[in-house]
Amino acid sequence: MSYVDRLRARERELGRPVRVGLVGAGQMGLGFVVQASRIAGMEVAAIADIAPERGRQAFAQAGRDDAVTGGSRAELARAIESGTPVVTDDAQTLTGLPLDVLVDASGVPEVGAQLAFAGLLAGKDIAMLNVECDVTVGLLLARLANGLGRVYTVCRGDEPVECKALVDYVRDIGFEVVCAGKGKNNPLNPAATPDSVADEAVAKGMNPHMLASFVDGSKTMIELAALANGANLRVAARGMTGPHCTVEALAETFRPATDGGVLPDAGVVDYCTGPVAPGVFVIGRSDHPAIVEEMAYLGMGKGPYYSFYRPYHLASVEAPLTVAQAVLDRTPSLAPQAWNAEVLTVAKRDLRQGESIDGIGGETVYGLTDSAANARTGGHVPLGLAAGARVLRDVSAGTVLTTADVAVDETTTIATLRRLQDRLLEGEEVLGAWI
Repeated sequence: MSYVDRLRARERELGRPVRVGLVGAGQMGLGFVVQASRIAGMEVAAIADIAPERGRQAFAQAGRDDAVTGGSRAELARAIESGTPVVTDDAQTLTGLPLDVLVDASGVPEVGAQLAFAGLLAGKDIAMLNVECDVTVGLLLARLANGLGRVYTVCRGDEPVECKALVDYVRDIGFEVVCAGKGKNNPLNPAATPDSVADEAVAKGMNPHMLASFVDGSKTMIELAALANGANLRVAARGMTGPHCTVEALAETFRPATDGGVLPDAGVVDYCTGPVAPGVFVIGRSDHPAIVEEMAYLGMGKGPYYSFYRPYHLASVEAPLTVAQAVLDRTPSLAPQAWNAEVLTVAKRDLRQGESIDGIGGETVYGLTDSAANARTGGHVPLGLAAGARVLRDVSAGTVLTTADVAVDETTTIATLRRLQDRLLEGEEVLGAWI
């Protein structure tokens, strides 16, 4: 039975649809609201945005011009229960409203951490369009959700989740996963800033900080770290290899160097520039003669490496599927299974002692994926903790920042959760060594 059929059946049984609370009514949030409004048995019942007018406009585009703005939590709750959508400027308000799932589309790691932690404790399922938060504290949030009988998940539509579905498929049919990854939409320019991409952002109708995070590579690094942790794959080299590639050449390119490819090893994540974007891919391997013969007959190439390719990802249009999966199946679309990858913070320009880091997609830093082991032994600062950090000494552009270079703002929720996650991982390492 399809999700829509099951959502309708649930609505008939309970007398109401799945109620979703959304944080962030920007480009991704708007798409989510409009698409969810077209799915029977599901509704966005509340939006939190620092600019409430964006929330009202999102509801209006979804055909609802009756949204209630402001009022006490009790008043907002009564409105929701009567079928009237509400808008607030405080994300934390959503945790106390009669909602089933909280979706974070803010893209701000601290906002995601606050919402997810408080929401889980309040008995809500959490669905993240905020992958930046997931690659910082996602393992802790997933463990907390499991312990509380809730679901913590990254949303479908983003490349990590759609690629994870391909990984599962390739493993399920008995192939070895050699590489999983995505095409990068923009040529890589680590020096890109909101100012340098401003004209392009206007032309595309994008937030310049978001576009800068795409162009400087941070978003690709974040997404592939989430995939590595969610699919239990590795990062073979800092920054990965990132060759230019076509769809037809995927299986020839993303194989170990010993077999003529670019990979240092198998079982890794990677990306490419070129016409593979906006798709995701998995390279699977099977060398049994019968399978090689069958795959050749089926037009999949000569083997033993084969490409499995999805030519699109639909961002916020597909994200409501994760809400349905969480509510109906009680499983995540993607959540960290292990902590294999980190996104390190790199100086985008020369930084001076006393400066403050402005965060992802800004003027000062970009992200670079590496193994979690390398990040830990090098004392490197995760990109998700960089916003608001204070520069302790002059560093040159291109420096991978450590705790000797910058002081993280330890008063934030995400920093607190990160320290708890670090202790959790340290305890597991000690236990593993003892066993």
